[in-house]
Amino acid sequence: MTATKVARTAKSAGRNAASSRWLTLLARGGLAASGVMYLLIGVLALQIAFGSSGKQADTSGALRAVAAHPGGIVVLWLLAVGFAGLAIWRFAEVAYGQAGPGGRKTGKRLESLFRAVLYAFICGTVVSFILGTGGKTSSNTQSKDATATLMAHNGGRWLVALIGIAIGIAGVALALYGMRARFLKHMQMAQMSRRTAKVVKTLGVVGYVARGVVFCVAGGFLTDAAVSFSPQRAQGIDGSLLKLTTTPLGPGLLVAVAFGLVLFGIYSGCEARWRRVEPG
Repeated sequence: MTATKVARTAKSAGRNAASSRWLTLLARGGLAASGVMYLLIGVLALQIAFGSSGKQADTSGALRAVAAHPGGIVVLWLLAVGFAGLAIWRFAEVAYGQAGPGGRKTGKRLESLFRAVLYAFICGTVVSFILGTGGKTSSNTQSKDATATLMAHNGGRWLVALIGIAIGIAGVALALYGMRARFLKHMQMAQMSRRTAKVVKTLGVVGYVARGVVFCVAGGFLTDAAVSFSPQRAQGIDGSLLKLTTTPLGPGLLVAVAFGLVLFGIYSGCEARWRRVEPG
């Protein structure tokens, strides 16, 4: 067998594996796990908005909330498997492209790579939390520490500012993506009733806008930390949500965004059911 035939055979086998039922199940399970995480973060943020103290509305806080209940460790392992499945699915998209038109373009593959690395990191965070070796530091502390480390190097201040601006732009892009309902192109709308399709669209629009607001706030504080040369001004998810209470709208804005994150968690559950997950 020639090298060309071997390469074609390997590529065909890889594509078959990427389109297999087990990978589809992993992807859908991962989307469900992501939904659970957003639900927990949103609920924690709502509790904070209504006066609960000692809560962290971020990944660490969500993991603590799960671990505090009977059977929580089992749920945490399921979350870890879910995020591992998301990472594998996105890596398959890097290799074979996303589903739908234009899914094999370089930009789409890079997007999938970024998401794959992110989901792998979250999976590692969950596993570290379960094993007691990490994952217990709040996103605020992590953000401040990372910002201080970067700003300690030459040019680090400019890099932090650029990262902050990029996160802010990503937040605006997320909000616009949601308001334009661009996410529907990934969904199997024909399998839904008219009422279900309307509900899914509403959940996605509100959820994406809420995520966009959080990104914009986090990016703004990171940029402010660079401009003022004060790493302590950087905020993670938890801090960004809490800072919403300092706006003229007060706790009302935090309630709105937290509720939006809860709705995005529910939307992610809809994605687990109806999203196209086969690579291109």
